[in-house]
Amino acid sequence: MNTRAFTLALVIAAGAMFMVWTYIEDQKSALIQTFGLENSVVVAKIDIKEFELIDDSKVTVMNVPAKFRSPGHFKTVKEVENTIATVPIIKGEQITKPRVTYPGAGTGLSRQVSVGKRAMAIVVNNKQAAGKLIKPGDRIDLMAKIDYAGGKKEFLRMMTVLQDALVLSTGYDISNNIPLVGIKTDEEIRKLNLSTFTQYTTVTLELDPFQAQKVAFIIENLDPAPYLMLRNNNDKNIVNMPATKLFDVLGQEAAEARNYFLNQGKK
Repeated sequence: MNTRAFTLALVIAAGAMFMVWTYIEDQKSALIQTFGLENSVVVAKIDIKEFELIDDSKVTVMNVPAKFRSPGHFKTVKEVENTIATVPIIKGEQITKPRVTYPGAGTGLSRQVSVGKRAMAIVVNNKQAAGKLIKPGDRIDLMAKIDYAGGKKEFLRMMTVLQDALVLSTGYDISNNIPLVGIKTDEEIRKLNLSTFTQYTTVTLELDPFQAQKVAFIIENLDPAPYLMLRNNNDKNIVNMPATKLFDVLGQEAAEARNYFLNQGKK
């Protein structure tokens, strides 16, 4: 084997590789100088329709030169999760801020309602709605007056007719709209200025169809102003309890009241 020839070939090959590497690096530097470094952008993985909810199954992250980034682009999938497309977005197109919005009064409530559930609004005042400190995303119990005897107090009942119901919205404020409110009034949110959410006259609950019928019947025929009792969101305990009657409230004085109503009935 000719060692000198082999060594010369290695030197020539190394030199050629160095020249190729130098050329590639020069071209790369020129491209970076012209178009900028690569940056992450969020693009559509599939065609997205107008008013369609965006999640991680519909978008992905791609690296593009800085010059090709669209104004208002997003860098991570998390930034666009649970937003809604305001225009049709084609597969491969960059997702930008003017093309998406957060669920709110403008996009409607239907996308917030779980499959098999219904949204039902109840007119409220301060007394009914825990001083209007109820906000979207909270959970409540609903308590109503049951009167099936024409106002006779001995037959009146106060009954908890719903437990652990989700509040979808208060007025026009929707649960996924809260972060957007937080961005606009960051100082108020930081100071827990709950009055930000109190300008409403209705509370919309997520109910199953049977619950919705029951609540509608109660409001239309028994109690037009039921109480919404705020509960801890982590409290999933459903309490099986009877309705409260006048005699339950009177306690030890109930016997006297029973006698009174008995005598009234004899007249």
